[in-house]
Amino acid sequence: MNGNLYARLASRFPADRGRPAFEMLDAGAISYGELEAGAGRLAALLKAKGVTAGDRVAVQAPKSPEMIMLYLATLKVGAAILPLNTAYTKAEVDYFLNDAEPRLFVADAAALAAEAASLPPLEAVHEAHPGDLAAIVYTSGTTGRSKGAMLSHQALGDNGQALADAWGFTSEDTLLHALPIYHVHGLFIALHCVFLSGAKALWLPKFEESDVLAAMSRSTVMMGVPTFYTRLLADPRFTREAAAGMRLFISGSAPLLPSTFEAFEQRTGQRLLERYGMSEAAIITTNPLNGERIAGSVGYPLPGVSLRVADDGIVQIRGPSVTTGYWRNPGKTAEAFTSDGYFITGDVGRQDPDGRLWLSGRVSDMIISGGLNVYPKEVELVLDEMEGVIESAVIGCPHPDFGEAVVAVVAGTGDEAAMIAAARGVLAAFKAPKRVFFVPDLPRNAMGKVLKAELRRTYAHTFQA
Repeated sequence: MNGNLYARLASRFPADRGRPAFEMLDAGAISYGELEAGAGRLAALLKAKGVTAGDRVAVQAPKSPEMIMLYLATLKVGAAILPLNTAYTKAEVDYFLNDAEPRLFVADAAALAAEAASLPPLEAVHEAHPGDLAAIVYTSGTTGRSKGAMLSHQALGDNGQALADAWGFTSEDTLLHALPIYHVHGLFIALHCVFLSGAKALWLPKFEESDVLAAMSRSTVMMGVPTFYTRLLADPRFTREAAAGMRLFISGSAPLLPSTFEAFEQRTGQRLLERYGMSEAAIITTNPLNGERIAGSVGYPLPGVSLRVADDGIVQIRGPSVTTGYWRNPGKTAEAFTSDGYFITGDVGRQDPDGRLWLSGRVSDMIISGGLNVYPKEVELVLDEMEGVIESAVIGCPHPDFGEAVVAVVAGTGDEAAMIAAARGVLAAFKAPKRVFFVPDLPRNAMGKVLKAELRRTYAHTFQA
């Protein structure tokens, strides 16, 4: 049996290829047959341009159905896709191109599709081993240089099927797709659920509140980052009635605040389903479709995922979706795995006896103040409950006496002294912030994660004389 992910996805396309794969907000559509034919023509063009099995195809292109056709074409010829954030600068792109050495770099998937329009679709699907490379996904680079996580055909296929099953996808579903597609979330997680169930995606170029609200009446499932949901909650048009036709709202790629979870339930009567994933393993855990979804928890390991919390509190995982390692970086690969084959996620957490996982942050964000460990999440949860606080980010800054001191950066308003005093009423003194700074917004990467490394640089001199 061909281990190529393309073959696996295409085998689950609807028998009636006239059914829509993508619908546009303006009522235009692209059928599964058109998707398949477009991928076939692009595969023929890739081969004509010298792309062969084992090569890399780098893409930094606007979101479009043609971009998805190119992704499928890349799989079909046995090459690996390298999706790049459209916001990356030339210098950043040069780093990725020098590191990955792709055979082809695509800046406009629609133009490439136009070039392929006259070619007969390539019918053959490269015979791949399940463990062959399907994608290289560079980590977000919030600390240090980005590393290219290698994901196999089996990793992406098995994870996609586990999610389609866990979230109850059927051919009757319509996924509201407002995510970018240069990231695991929008390109793999969202679309593999669609393709493996023969569903369709309602295709939005980007997240705009008005467009999302208009699309909701034609959709059944939405995947988003927490920022999507906070923006919807800030819009008075987002009502219980507006969300009534939706069966599921999924949140990921950044931590979901309990306050957002609770506000969403109060507004819509529905509970957000939070899950946990990372570039190196796609989705690892999820709250249940049918069962208790608890604010602050990321749920249970997916079938096939073995998860444990080590003595140092760091979550370790093993399973079919885990990266085979970092591209051309055997040193970092060796550091990332335990002697018995578990991947060290770098996330700090705890696990209930029944397997439910709770995360408290990244080990790289842990603060050591006076020799004592402070986990920022614990402090942030306290601060986020205070009046005037929209969201907080807690970091460690160099301190002449303690080594590091706890500093809070708060989106919102408040009184610094009062906030510190209130925190000390709840937390041990060494955990309470020694300084609080107020900002209009916290800096974030493209997927909504707070850039704590940037905050540490900004406030590095706080305690210097």
